Amino acid sequence: MFKPLNRNQMAWRAAQDLEEGTVVNLGMGMPVLAASYAPLGREIIFQSENGIIGAGPEASENERDPDLVDASSRFVTLAPGAALIESAASFAMIRGGHIDVTMLGGFEVASNGDLSNWDMQVPNKGQLVGGAMDLAFGAGEVRVIMQHQTKDGSPRLLNACRLPLTAPRCVTRIYTDLAVVDVKENGFLVREMLQGMTQEDLQSRTEAPLAFARDLASLTPPDL
Repeated sequence: MFKPLNRNQMAWRAAQDLEEGTVVNLGMGMPVLAASYAPLGREIIFQSENGIIGAGPEASENERDPDLVDASSRFVTLAPGAALIESAASFAMIRGGHIDVTMLGGFEVASNGDLSNWDMQVPNKGQLVGGAMDLAFGAGEVRVIMQHQTKDGSPRLLNACRLPLTAPRCVTRIYTDLAVVDVKENGFLVREMLQGMTQEDLQSRTEAPLAFARDLASLTPPDL
């Protein structure tokens, strides 16, 4: 029997793939948690679209500064050498191609890399897209963290997205609570899968056909 990853474990797994010296934008929801799980000794510059270059982990209760929040409005710390810039300059970085990797939440990803992640209702604000479209088009690479299935058990990895697109053909890798999946020219390629799960188990929870890497690895996060 397998146990799906929780939100922190998913963010931890995504953080392990971030490379030394990269500038990484973390989107709303689970992606912002990755800042707390960057591998020790690896310099990764986390950028928040609201104007932080060099965001650190979430602030403890006695470290909280109301002027220092991330894209999910969490209180955060600053890494050594961090800089604060205005929102216009932050989006100039994003639109100008100065972000190496963006990690975004997602509702649906199609087998060709299409992304839908903005069909959401925010209390008192209505339907919002935020900076997701800018990030999906402007970042060097788009990686998505999301649950493998919806609450009612419907798949999120699809042949074609059903919700409005954030951007076409932009996603390169997906981290779910069940697997790590790359988007290739011919569709989804599973790189890692939960121990105790079979290929048939994973396919039954996925609409689009899955291919499995020859060196398929076990997805084994720490207890978080």
